[in-house]
Amino acid sequence: MSLNRIYLGLGSNTDRHRHLCAGLDALASFVDDMQCSAVFESAPVGIKSGPFYNLVVTGLTDLSLSDLDRKLKFIEADNGRYAPGRKGLPLDIDVLLYGERVGNFDGLILPRAEILKNAFVLWPLALLAPQVRHPADGRTFEALWQAAQIDQVLAPVPFEWNGQPLGQVNLLF
Repeated sequence: MSLNRIYLGLGSNTDRHRHLCAGLDALASFVDDMQCSAVFESAPVGIKSGPFYNLVVTGLTDLSLSDLDRKLKFIEADNGRYAPGRKGLPLDIDVLLYGERVGNFDGLILPRAEILKNAFVLWPLALLAPQVRHPADGRTFEALWQAAQIDQVLAPVPFEWNGQPLGQVNLLF
């Protein structure tokens, strides 16, 4: 099977560092050439909760889109996402892009609409893949971020995974 470039959005608002690291550990087991954006703290959008940590991950996988989505749901479940009586959102992993696919794939709409709506998705994506083009819009993620008028406050936070700092990039564009 051929390898597909994927972009995933990760977020957590409960024991944030631990859950994001657990998610990254799980992803590293089946995503090749994995790269991570800087991690940002943001206020919640659409739910009442404490602040989130968010980042975007890219890499290559030989999993089909449906198998990838299923595997991500298992990772979320392993981190308490669907536990009865859970508090907050331990781990959320969304497929943002799967290759150049555009459309509805068994209920999974790509590219994910949150890319253009949420700063906590677009800014890390622009840092990680500035010259990659949005498959539906056509503009680069850097251009989309520069033109964005999203009323959300983000703050980069120091974050280490496996002893390595994430997001060693210029955050000021």
